[in-house]
Amino acid sequence: MSTSALFKRIDSLRAQADSVRPLTGAAAGRLREYYRVGLTWSSNALEGNSLTLIETKVIVEDGLTVAGKSMRELLEATGHAAAFDRMMQLAQGKEITEDTICELHRLFYFAIDANQAGQYRQQQVFISGSEHKPPSPSQVPKKMAALFRQVPKQQKKLHSVAFAAWLHLQLVSIHPFVDGNGRTARLAMNLALIQKGYPVTVIPPIRRAEYIRALEREHLKRLKREEDSFEHFIAECVEQALIEYLRLFEE
Repeated sequence: MSTSALFKRIDSLRAQADSVRPLTGAAAGRLREYYRVGLTWSSNALEGNSLTLIETKVIVEDGLTVAGKSMRELLEATGHAAAFDRMMQLAQGKEITEDTICELHRLFYFAIDANQAGQYRQQQVFISGSEHKPPSPSQVPKKMAALFRQVPKQQKKLHSVAFAAWLHLQLVSIHPFVDGNGRTARLAMNLALIQKGYPVTVIPPIRRAEYIRALEREHLKRLKREEDSFEHFIAECVEQALIEYLRLFEE
């Protein structure tokens, strides 16, 4: 399916989702917790965190620890849940700024390394398994400022899903933080989507290899067809998120 055809299908599913809204009261709270645990688990799992979905639920909802897991993995779960909560608050607004990205990273990373949380990196980083080399530390503030000067224009120009994919891609390309860049980019992507009425979109860990390949092709400009693009990959994930959202309403 072409990307343009996929966007049309997404628009149709989005209209169906709008027709069954809004959820209120306890149902809305349950749905939020469902996404809070699901996005926390999946986003961490994409980065190698070994917590299961059930273990993540126990940690972020019940405040319990899990035997046999590292402190780093536990802190990644609680930190991501805190950043998710803030993302949902920010989704009530319309803006995504440079400060927004730093705040989301700070909340995720604070318990892991308070000195680096929300701060642009002061060292060169390398992406494991990738030929893409992020910019030098001295270039990061300039690159981030330039990116967010483009944001208002891109929001108006692009389909909402295309904009969310573009923002995600730009953030991981710059890699502004010493660690936690992928998770921050996925939070930012979801913030952009939720602000426009889409449900939380998860990149399933089972699709990790496809996700990395799509990013790598974009970094190296090695696209052979439209369906190879990162935008198309994210659109497929949004489509599945809408299908899942409608299924939850049916149940």
